[in-house]
Amino acid sequence: MAAGFKTAEPLEYHRSFLKENCRPDGRELGEFRPTTLNISSISTADGSAMVKIGNTTVICGIKAELTTPPSDAPNKGYIVPNVDLPPLCSSRFRAGPPGEQAQAASQFIADVIESSDLINMEELCIEKAKLCWVLYCDIMCLDYDGNLLDACIIVLLAALKNAQLPEVTVNKETDLAEVDIQKKRRLKISRHPVGSSFAVFDDSIIIVDPTAEEESLSTALMTVVTDEEDRLCAVHKPGGTSLSGEKLQHCINRAITRNKEISKLVDKVIGSMKATK
Repeated sequence: MAAGFKTAEPLEYHRSFLKENCRPDGRELGEFRPTTLNISSISTADGSAMVKIGNTTVICGIKAELTTPPSDAPNKGYIVPNVDLPPLCSSRFRAGPPGEQAQAASQFIADVIESSDLINMEELCIEKAKLCWVLYCDIMCLDYDGNLLDACIIVLLAALKNAQLPEVTVNKETDLAEVDIQKKRRLKISRHPVGSSFAVFDDSIIIVDPTAEEESLSTALMTVVTDEEDRLCAVHKPGGTSLSGEKLQHCINRAITRNKEISKLVDKVIGSMKATK
């Protein structure tokens, strides 16, 4: 009977739970799904990680390449994130060029990298106006069940913390780059941005970490990104119903708590990997 009600009236089905301050999967309104993290998931990448938030599974591989610094920032390297949502991860996505959601996610991740000062881009420069690193961060969703952006930020942060770059010098006589594969260094991560996503039901009820079904039934979606010093890095709210200042502050406070939980998880996983080496 419940299954029939859920199929025929999905919104009413969810409302019946929300009235009781819980959700169909048994979570409280402010409760995230279990989050697990693995690093060094792709042996051929310079850095990699895989994260699961509930069923949502996202993997990130980083490839570092040498290139010329951009003309408007000759003393900086750069990071190019790309989010891929293949048909494999959900029936809602089609094969072919990136769809609107994948493009929006890629742009959002690029904005977070910039606004959070995740990495000092000058660290990626080897020789001013001549040589720098570009980090291609390919983020692929393997299983889509909502809350893509939170997963993308966690997996990017973990993959960057896992990445190692070989030592590179420019030979003064030949002007050519010389790469020493034996000597590798980790990236210096300046900030730890973490996202917390929220869905709004009936313009007033706020839930965290929405599933794909909850996203589709909500009246607004929002992602709040904070760093480890409780600073607000980004707020992403693509349309939908407006939120009061009080509700927005509630979301920011929840995001600050979530940052501490995720930072602890990332450090624990990175630490355990270093210990086993």
